[in-house]
Amino acid sequence: MNAGLYGVGTDVCDLRRIAQAWSRHGERFALRILGPAEQSVFAARHARSAARGIAYLGTRFAAKEALSKALGLGLHMPMSWQACEILNAPGGRPRVTLHGALADWCAQRALALHVSISDETDTAVAFVVAEILPTPPDRSA
Repeated sequence: MNAGLYGVGTDVCDLRRIAQAWSRHGERFALRILGPAEQSVFAARHARSAARGIAYLGTRFAAKEALSKALGLGLHMPMSWQACEILNAPGGRPRVTLHGALADWCAQRALALHVSISDETDTAVAFVVAEILPTPPDRSA
């Protein structure tokens, strides 16, 4: 495969809907959407401020929806809510961490994933670019 663009995905999420889902389902909703490392971050943020916890949950929801669109998979295997986590690098930049079959699927296609997320009072938005990495030249000849 040649280097270049594999796919682009975007998602806009109404944080009021996320808050309603949290009210109805509580921890079960967060466990469905978030991976293990994300769950720890969510718990700490939600304990400090319920609104910041909901915003975190909404941005991760939006980012995973955008990722599923960029990959062209929707929420079908190997893509699942827990197969990817959106975590912050030490400087705060969000990054995609993949697990299991989804990590293998992306590695087979030599994909690099780039994510941007943002939120305001009632809205979260995410944008994902899936890039095909260049194949190194064959030096065996």
